Amino acid sequence: MFMSVDEKAATWFTKEFAINKTFFIRMFPQYAGFGIKHKGFSLAFSAESPGHVGYSYEINGITFFVEVNDVWFFEDTEVTLTIDENLDEILVRYQELTTLAVN
Repeated sequence: MFMSVDEKAATWFTKEFAINKTFFIRMFPQYAGFGIKHKGFSLAFSAESPGHVGYSYEINGITFFVEVNDVWFFEDTEVTLTIDENLDEILVRYQELTTLAVN
């Protein structure tokens, strides 16, 4: 699992959640919609404190995290959060990570 969040996306979260201090964003699978990564699941966000962190990424005072029991959704994947400039909404991209064989 690898995660990247660009500056514009971090600013979007600060505005969307109306928080101007250090905070946490939980990323988790939600059973709804037409998910790209896992059929029937979409990525959801919540401003909450971490419990049992399986992965985290910090940018501009925001810690994005995935709880241990949600890591399955992100396995073998690079998740990139950016902004769709036309809609001014979060754009999530998934790219499968490939492992290199060493001989």
